[in-house]
Amino acid sequence: MSLTEEMTDLAKRARLASRRLASLSSDDKNKCLLAMADAIEANAPAIQQENARDMLAGAEMGLAKPMLDRLLLDEGRIFGMAVGLREVAVLPDPVGRVIEERSRPSGLKLTKVASPIGVIVIIYESRPNVTADAAGLCFKSGNATILRGGKEAIHSNQIIAKIMVEATAGALPAFPAGAIQVVPTTDRGAIPELLSLTRFVDLCIPRGGESLIRAVTECSHVPVIKHYKGVCHVYIDADADAAMAEEIVFNSKVHRPGVCNAAETLLVDKSVATDVLPRLAKRLAKANVELRGDKPTQALLDGSGVEVTPASAADWDEEYLDLVLSVKIVDGVGEAIEHINTHGSGHTETIVTGDSAAAKRFQTEVDSSTIFWNASTRFSDGMEFGMGAEIGISTDKIGARGPMGLEELTSYKWLGVADGLIRK
Repeated sequence: MSLTEEMTDLAKRARLASRRLASLSSDDKNKCLLAMADAIEANAPAIQQENARDMLAGAEMGLAKPMLDRLLLDEGRIFGMAVGLREVAVLPDPVGRVIEERSRPSGLKLTKVASPIGVIVIIYESRPNVTADAAGLCFKSGNATILRGGKEAIHSNQIIAKIMVEATAGALPAFPAGAIQVVPTTDRGAIPELLSLTRFVDLCIPRGGESLIRAVTECSHVPVIKHYKGVCHVYIDADADAAMAEEIVFNSKVHRPGVCNAAETLLVDKSVATDVLPRLAKRLAKANVELRGDKPTQALLDGSGVEVTPASAADWDEEYLDLVLSVKIVDGVGEAIEHINTHGSGHTETIVTGDSAAAKRFQTEVDSSTIFWNASTRFSDGMEFGMGAEIGISTDKIGARGPMGLEELTSYKWLGVADGLIRK
């Protein structure tokens, strides 16, 4: 079978499954999700065994430390996959949700109802826990999913999907084959082949680095929900509590530096820079964070014992995904907003301040999908938003924006009811 035939067969099975999924009851879907969660926990040793194969291969491939961290499935992350599935199971079923009702003078009664999108292709790198998160969310929202992970995670992805499908088939004999599938080949040519099948595939959601997302977007014939990168900012305002600011910046950068909602740039109001920056810089340096600062930052920290690399023009647009932080001293909230709207990626930003007017201006004028006041950027996450898990974070402005959960994985249809009504 050629690659074209193999991908077409995969997509056809998914399309057929999507039609059957649309009619499953909420109880049946929840029963399946709970069975998936139990099976993942019960098969944790098998998952770790396959993950160890991927970790070894990843090290031999020369994957960077942050990428290896994303690839690792320890007991906590496997437990987290199961928890995510159980949380999705208890969330309201988005399918059939009434969005709007209206009655027309003609006598036509209209109801706008949430409905599944259909077949969703998820393309992602390294993080095999995405396999469980994506499949579970798509299943609950009535969508068939085709999963295409990176070659570095092929064994982990396959064992997770296999466990989920087998558990679901056991819980629901009528489980539609093809509802959850992993692309079985690591051939890069599979992606353009799959994304050319507009008759069978409705949507693609890529998760990964900017190069992956751009490559997917350029080759796809189906709609793509994307975020190219996460250049996230923390702004310490003139009215910020210094201790609070320090904790928020440290958490935003150091908690997990290799993820898209980690802070990449720190902006500090010039009126508080002398009080805030030296102590914060020392704490960051102790955590092995490399600081890249503008000239005022360099001058302020000169002689403090903290090394500051001069920031280049490119640094303000960079998603490091590592223990690196750009630092800029700004003149007020207006300059902070201007910097973010010029250099940000529309992902997540935070203002630390006790001034509600400054916070309101920041949240109104900054053009990003998620904007926090006095909270770490790390909270830009589907789990933290109460979605159970997330399919990804969108920085698009049309359709889904920010963390994508169940509701963001539905479309809608209009249902009309009348009594022999004809148009005159």
